Amino acid sequence: PLCPQVKAFVTQDIPLYHNLEMKHLPGADPELVLLSHRYEELERIPLSDMTREEINRLVQELGFYRKEMPDAPVPEEFQFAPARPLPTLPPHQTFTTDGKTLREHDKEEHPDL
Repeated sequence: PLCPQVKAFVTQDIPLYHNLEMKHLPGADPELVLLSHRYEELERIPLSDMTREEINRLVQELGFYRKEMPDAPVPEEFQFAPARPLPTLPPHQTFTTDGKTLREHDKEEHPDL
């Protein structure tokens, strides 16, 4: 059974969040399950001991977009929220025309370094 705080979040707040779905599992403790864009499970956060305010704060900190009304449009930049951009790759090393990295090139010109 859902505690009143979690039940209020489920019935009144979830409809306001974009990309947040409620799945009722009879007998299961309430938890927030975070999925990747491929629907792979990333994390489970138990909600039983949290207040409605704490759950709302958590969901917003995770990047879920909260609408003013359940049928309000979602701005373009939040369509995929809370998806994070893919991590950026480290910058490529800069090569000189002779194919050596700048660091190698510097060492040749400055043997005292």
